[in-house]
Amino acid sequence: MAADIESPDDRTAAGVTTGALARRLGVSPTTLRSWDRRYGIGPAVRVRGRHRRWAPRDIAMVEEMCRLTATGVPPAEAARVARLRFAADGADGSPPEPARASTRAVGTPPSPPPVRPGGAGSGLPLGDVRQECRGLARAAVRMDAPEMERRLVESVRRHGLTVAWEEVMVPALRAVGRKWESSGDRYVEVEHLLSWHVSSTLRSAPFLLPRAEPLPGAPPVVLACTPGEQHSLALEALTAALGERGVPTRTLGAAVPAEALLACVRRTGPAAVVLWAQTRSTASVPLARHVAGLTWGAPGARRRPAVLPVGPGWGRRALAGFARCAGLREAVETLSRPYGDDWTR
Repeated sequence: MAADIESPDDRTAAGVTTGALARRLGVSPTTLRSWDRRYGIGPAVRVRGRHRRWAPRDIAMVEEMCRLTATGVPPAEAARVARLRFAADGADGSPPEPARASTRAVGTPPSPPPVRPGGAGSGLPLGDVRQECRGLARAAVRMDAPEMERRLVESVRRHGLTVAWEEVMVPALRAVGRKWESSGDRYVEVEHLLSWHVSSTLRSAPFLLPRAEPLPGAPPVVLACTPGEQHSLALEALTAALGERGVPTRTLGAAVPAEALLACVRRTGPAAVVLWAQTRSTASVPLARHVAGLTWGAPGARRRPAVLPVGPGWGRRALAGFARCAGLREAVETLSRPYGDDWTR
């Protein structure tokens, strides 16, 4: 048994296993083997009867390929660039790997890589999503913060806030959440990092997109999570989208105590109150009805807020008597409607 155990020095000299490298890069071992088989991006030294080992030069090549595919470069082209950059360098002191024999006819393009859910290299269950979402997911799994920031900002500038939220940010967040739930405690750091960058991008929206002039003297929209609700990203997206329209907002954030919410409504006299609940356990129908019943103003001209319960925590019965919105776009339209030319009436 002792003869079968390698010392740390032996492992370092032999290189890194495929499984260890896959965990390091945030891709699946199947993806690495596919890249090796199809594009020649693999370990240069192979020991018969043992796991394949990746030397420093091999790792540099596959890291470069991951970086290129994350920016949208097709895998075949990314592999060609990575080989040209590293294969001939002999960066680890070893000679370059000889060209492999190919049975493909001259001038015939290489076979496409196998398609699997989430796109090559992400390891996440994404399904049919935008390319920008795939790139964001790959960067998130690698915990590549600069790449995540670049992709999020580019998505908002190119597609606008609503499309970027619904078709890029949300699918990536959901995929990371599902991966975390199915992997025990793994990937929680990925979800936290991605959420932080999404939040940062949403709060930077006023500097990324043109905004309408604020409506002077208009009553605000108050946005709050219900008591005990910690998920506030959707409210941040709605705040940013309303800001594009010039709608004034007062966003209270996560887990707002009922007393604090009621005090804010009385003090600000909002046109509408948005209550976000991610789960049924935090969706408080009595609170929503209490807020809807608040009034203020002079006798004979009293006003009360429109209440908009949003989020998957509100069931159909809970929404009885309240307006309903299917997504960010519809919520923005509903909340912006009172701020037309006749909003003061």
